[in-house]
Parts: sequence; structure tokens; C-alpha cells
Amino acid sequence: MLKITDVCVGYGGVDVVRNVSFDVDGSLCIVGPNGCGKTTLLKAIAGILPHRGEITLFGKPFTSLNRREISLNVALLSQQPSIYFAYSIYDTVMMGRYLHIKNRLSDNPNKEDRQIVEQSLAAVGLLAYKDKDITKLSGGQLQRVFLARALAQQPCIILLDEPTNHLDLKCQIEIINYLKDWASCGERAVVGVLHDINLAMRLSNSLILMKDGKIVTNDIADNIINNKLFDDVYEMDVAAYMKQSLEKWRAV
Repeated sequence: MLKITDVCVGYGGVDVVRNVSFDVDGSLCIVGPNGCGKTTLLKAIAGILPHRGEITLFGKPFTSLNRREISLNVALLSQQPSIYFAYSIYDTVMMGRYLHIKNRLSDNPNKEDRQIVEQSLAAVGLLAYKDKDITKLSGGQLQRVFLARALAQQPCIILLDEPTNHLDLKCQIEIINYLKDWASCGERAVVGVLHDINLAMRLSNSLILMKDGKIVTNDIADNIINNKLFDDVYEMDVAAYMKQSLEKWRAV
């Protein structure tokens, strides 16, 4: 579905990500320490940052696609934004239909748009609250709204940039579980950037481990754990930390 070949991307002429290559077909998580280039890479895939190298979507280079074509296929779900307008939940999710609506003679939502928005709201458990002002929502509810907006966009690929930050444990698990199920249906893929290694492995068994702007490995989680590659990248005994945390639960 998505192919990244020798991609370099950065800021002010300085590369943060260097010569990265991998394929996406299904769910995939990118993990690594702060500053390793995870979010920068995701922004290149989303078409937000210019890049060198090649990114192709269903075999078509991004350079041959316009902004609208990319946005119709790729949605970005990031950390909860600090600035947003006092719209209703329903109107916020309807924004996901914007490009579909603009492609028609009428600029007004039609029956199909309304059905898709309601289906997206139902999927995240917010249909009953669709008229509520989003400024009145908790962080977890708000992130569900933005997930519904991404779903209403009807993309084939959803990019996740730390979408569970600042959410309680229940909300984190519910969002990750939903996206995992979503990616398993048809030609869909999720590319997640997550700091929480356990959440990353819950979303996908396929992991890319990055350090200093480069891919250390692209493999299944079991192989990465067994080869102690997490320890090398995070410069700590990750397995020991995880086992210490587990010991606290064994007595429960």
C-alpha cells in the first residue's frame, strides 16, 4: 500500500531522517527515543514536510499526487491539539468530509456524508453526544472526536502521532484496539508513532526501531526483544524495567 524508499527529511536544510526505507501493508509501529525522527518521518508520509527519496501510495509516487489526492487516502491523528473551535461534535467530525464535499457541485453535506459521520461517531461511542460542544469534553472524549473525524475522511491509511498521550489507560486501550481492528479490514493500514512500547506491540507485532534518524531494525517484536535491540537504542535495560513493573502485579 505504502512504500518508502531512501527517504531523507528534515528542517532548514538539515536532515533529521536519513535514507529510510520500508513498506507498509497492514499495521506498523515506529518506536525509538525522543529526537530520533519518528514524528518528522510521519509528517513526510502525511505530505506535510517535503522530502528526498520516494514515497509511493499504491504504486503512485507522492510527487505525482496533489494535496487533495494524498488527503483523500491518508489521515493524520496526532496528539490532542491545544487550539480548536467551539463546534459541536457532529460539525467537527463533518470536517472529515470536506474534500469529498468539495468534489461535488454542491458544497453542502448530502445524505451519504451524514450517514458516514453518524457511523464514525457510533464507532467511537459518541453518537448520542453529537450535539455537544467539543470545548466541554474531556481529553479522552476529544481524542475520540478526532478519531471519528479521521474515520469520516474514509482514508485507506491512518497515521498516528502519539494519539494516546495524556489519555487515561482505558481510553488508550480502547483507541488502540479500535484502530487495530480497523486496519484488519480490507485495504487499510495504520502507521503508529508511539512512545509506549507495550501499546505499540498491542497495535502491531511489526515494529520499526529508530535511532538518530535511521532505522536500526524493521522486524517482529519477538525478534527485537530477543536480540536486546531495545536496550541498545534506549541505552538501558528495557527488559529489566518491564519485569520490575510486572513483579508489582504478580501478587495481585
